[in-house]
Amino acid sequence: MRRRMEWKVLLRSMGIVLMAEGVLMALCMVPAWHFADGTLGAVGICSAFTLAVGALLWLLCRRHTVAEDRRMSYLTVVAMWVVLPLFATLPFLATGATGSFTVAWFEAMSGVTSTGATVFADVAALPSSVLLWRSMTQWFGGFGVVLLVLALSPRLGINKYALYTAETSGADNSGRRAVRTTVTVRRTLGVYLALTAAFIVALWVSGMQMWDAVNLTFTNISSGGFSVNSDSIASLTPLQQYILTGAMLLSGVNFSLLYLLFTLRWRQIGHKVDQLRFYLVLCLLAVAFVVGVLHWQGGYGWEEALRLGTVQTVSALTTTGSVAADTTQWWTPAVFLLLMLSVCGGMAGSTSGGMKVMRVLILLRNARSIMRNRLHPRVVNPVRLNGSPVSNHITNNVMVIFMVYGFTLMAGVMVLMLCGIDATESIGATVGCLTGYGPGLGASGGFGSYAAFTPAAMWFCSFLMLLGRLECMTVLVLFLPGFWRR
Repeated sequence: MRRRMEWKVLLRSMGIVLMAEGVLMALCMVPAWHFADGTLGAVGICSAFTLAVGALLWLLCRRHTVAEDRRMSYLTVVAMWVVLPLFATLPFLATGATGSFTVAWFEAMSGVTSTGATVFADVAALPSSVLLWRSMTQWFGGFGVVLLVLALSPRLGINKYALYTAETSGADNSGRRAVRTTVTVRRTLGVYLALTAAFIVALWVSGMQMWDAVNLTFTNISSGGFSVNSDSIASLTPLQQYILTGAMLLSGVNFSLLYLLFTLRWRQIGHKVDQLRFYLVLCLLAVAFVVGVLHWQGGYGWEEALRLGTVQTVSALTTTGSVAADTTQWWTPAVFLLLMLSVCGGMAGSTSGGMKVMRVLILLRNARSIMRNRLHPRVVNPVRLNGSPVSNHITNNVMVIFMVYGFTLMAGVMVLMLCGIDATESIGATVGCLTGYGPGLGASGGFGSYAAFTPAAMWFCSFLMLLGRLECMTVLVLFLPGFWRR
């Protein structure tokens, strides 16, 4: 009986997510009506169906609010990130944007996980309702479905911290305090909404059409990278590209930290200073290297080198994937650096993907501590973060996640090569999909797409997106035999 009740708690959470998705889907009827693209009825049916399923699940299970098993938190998170893209495929199929469920699933998973990889070679030819839906899936998924559920359902019975860490794999060990109260989660959502509104206005003031401003803000503030133009953001003015770079940079910052900064609570940001400093220094060093490469090796003028180097470096570090130039034509070391930055990712608690700079910082300081112990075996050299020692549990957890991440990258490359993708393309696609960066190498990099991939490769890339969004461990733990035992 208890097991059945816990499953109903999961279904109740599903209902909340699907109702929210149905509402967002209904908003796509506005451009369908305004631009008269012939998809109004199809989008309306998709929205009504999604809302009906979500409302039915919630009504049938609304009284079930207690789940004591921690494993249910992991199962709930993974189920949300599978069901959400499943229903997100409906507008792609119903509007005729594609007749292939595989293509629709790839695009929906890429959108919901804010990956930015696309199978549509000519994005501008898509119906306006589909373009807005692609942007909305990234904006919706960028904040995090779990945090949205916590914000909408204060009385959710599943342990909130367990639910939070199941999605983030313990990326931010300061998150326990952030998710104890629904008020704090809603404040974080408020920052996300405020940034979205601010950058929409900034782009509109810069001379951009409101339609483009809304879509590009949705996809860049969520570290997604989808665009309404086939050349991503290359055709924008330099000012507009810099504005979007600011959106990307802020999206890679911890949102709890942004809330403290915006509310001038300077004394409370000490527990995140090291991570923020490392994030900004890493970004500046990488920008300097790429700008220098573009000027001295690529022949770009200083202004263009500075702009393109800044945009692409920030885009890679925050795993946004917006493209201002065909990076596949750049010097190979610069392209390799961009891929490595996407593996690193932004700050924990942000919308960016990758491993997160906090884990990289802990790994580097742990390596330094080990080397010091080699020289002075009797001296205690603890790993410190923000002046405080980092527990062995956290250090070991980071090392395990790094190992799993590296193994997943190698296995992903091998699987894609077995699917008939060449080595270079396999490396780029694996990194792009697992980190959430999106663009890969070769035909899938720069202004390209994943359209040439085989169906098997598309399904595997979709799985990599799910693994990357949930930082591997949350998904892989479901494959342990002990997970399903009573």
